[in-house]
Amino acid sequence: MKKFINSVDTLLDESLSGFAMAHADIVNFNKEPHFISRLAPTQSGKVALISGGGSGHEPLHSGFVGHGMLDAACPGQIFTSPTPDQMMAAAQAVENGGGVLFIVKNYAGDVMNFEMAAEMIDCSNATVLVNDDVSLPKNHSTGRRGVAGTLIVEKIVGAAAENGKDLAACKALGERANEATASMGVAMTSCTVPALGKPTFNLNDDEIEMGVGIHGERGHESMPFKSATEIVEQLSTAIEEELKPKKNQPVLLHINGFGATPLIELHLIYNLAAQFWQKRGVDIRRSLVGNYTTSLDMAGCSITLTLLDEELLKLWDAPVHTAALRWGM
Repeated sequence: MKKFINSVDTLLDESLSGFAMAHADIVNFNKEPHFISRLAPTQSGKVALISGGGSGHEPLHSGFVGHGMLDAACPGQIFTSPTPDQMMAAAQAVENGGGVLFIVKNYAGDVMNFEMAAEMIDCSNATVLVNDDVSLPKNHSTGRRGVAGTLIVEKIVGAAAENGKDLAACKALGERANEATASMGVAMTSCTVPALGKPTFNLNDDEIEMGVGIHGERGHESMPFKSATEIVEQLSTAIEEELKPKKNQPVLLHINGFGATPLIELHLIYNLAAQFWQKRGVDIRRSLVGNYTTSLDMAGCSITLTLLDEELLKLWDAPVHTAALRWGM
């Protein structure tokens, strides 16, 4: 294992300190317990958006703290859920009279710890559960995982909260955006968790892993390596079967890298995915390509499609100023 680290034990602290220094115009870093919060004050009565999860998915979630998105993010250790005391401290720091909306990826540890925090904080709160990963069936024992679609939900709900929507409206909007979003990923390699020091799983040079999550876990099938066109068609077909977009349906197409796939390949994937949807008469109104919901150094990508209406489109276009997303300011 070759990584730029001093020790496994200090990696997260040193990384978060560097992140906060690099973006000192946007965020504060609370060291004990860990959370990243928005620097600029918010309007009284604004709903506070808080998300979080294990580290290793950067820029999710800390990179999305700022105007138009999250008010705070709670980073756990690598691929490990944050603790309830982190969420409670973050809520106390950013709640401003409008209550707190937790945006939670559907992983057992995240769900449990956010539920505990929600029960213990003394302000109005609600939760949106993100479960956009269609590689798993709807009736899976633990439900579908929250993956790259989490960014979409955070951006749309963040804009609504910035515009003064109340807690119930933000929750309903988050659930609507989640229902309109589907994702699926594929990996060429596993990732290497520093504490483990070796790849989580092994693939032969002529294999790919279809349906991976974002924690280095295996997908639902190992299969022979295929052309980029064949891979995109398999991912996109699964998404199409889930969302069933109609002709002329406006959509957002998001190609997300897992950390080790260069942009030249991600843009190739976008080109192929766009052709897939355009052949079906789908109207690609907005796009996002890059490493946004990563899995450390995994080579691979995911495709996310969100069905848009005029309200969702307007909220996606609304101004945002975070470390990782910036437009309209």
